[in-house]
Amino acid sequence: MLQGKKVGIAITGSFCTLKKIVPEIKKLSEEEGAEVHTIFSVMSKNTDTRFGKADEFYNLVENITKNKPITTITEAEVLGPNPYLDIMAIFPCTGNTLAKLANGITDTPVLMAAKAHLRNEKPLVISVSTNDALGMNMKNIGELMNIKNIFFVPFGQDNYKGKPNSMIADTELLIPTIYSALDKKQLQPVIIHPQ
Repeated sequence: MLQGKKVGIAITGSFCTLKKIVPEIKKLSEEEGAEVHTIFSVMSKNTDTRFGKADEFYNLVENITKNKPITTITEAEVLGPNPYLDIMAIFPCTGNTLAKLANGITDTPVLMAAKAHLRNEKPLVISVSTNDALGMNMKNIGELMNIKNIFFVPFGQDNYKGKPNSMIADTELLIPTIYSALDKKQLQPVIIHPQ
C-alpha cells in the first residue's frame, strides 16, 4: 500500500495515451491510498484533440485526486524548496519531454517539477510514449537511464510494422514501478512487449 505517500503524476501531451493513464491514477488514489498531485504540461492542459477535450480530462483527473493540478512553472518550482512529494512519475512522457529532461531544459510545468523533485534526491519515474524512441530519442533514453534516481516503467515497441521507432510503456506497470523506485531499484525487465 502507498497509504500516506505523496505521489506526483506529471501529464504531458501524448494524447493517445491519456485514456490508459486514468485507471492507474484511480488505483493510486482509491486502492493504494496515495495522495496524488498532478502536474499538467501546457499542451496537456489546453489542447483539444480527436482523443478528447482538454478541460474534460483536466476535470476528471482533479475529481479523482481531489487536488488542484499544478499548471504553471511558478507553481511547479516550489516542489524543490518544499519537498512534499515522495515520488513523481511523468505519465505519459513524450519524446519532447524526454529530450528536454535529458538536456536540463525546464520550460514547462512538468519539466520544472521534475527538476525541482530530483533536486531533493527523490525518485522520478518515466513512462515513455514516443514515436521516435528508437530514432532521435534513443540517446535521450540512454542518457536518462544512467541518471541517479530516474527509473522507467517497462516499455517496448507498440507497432513495429507501422511505426518501427515507436515505443510505449505498459501503463499497468506504473504502480509496481513506483514500489520498486521507492526502494531505489529499477523494475525488470525494462524492455518488454507492451500490453
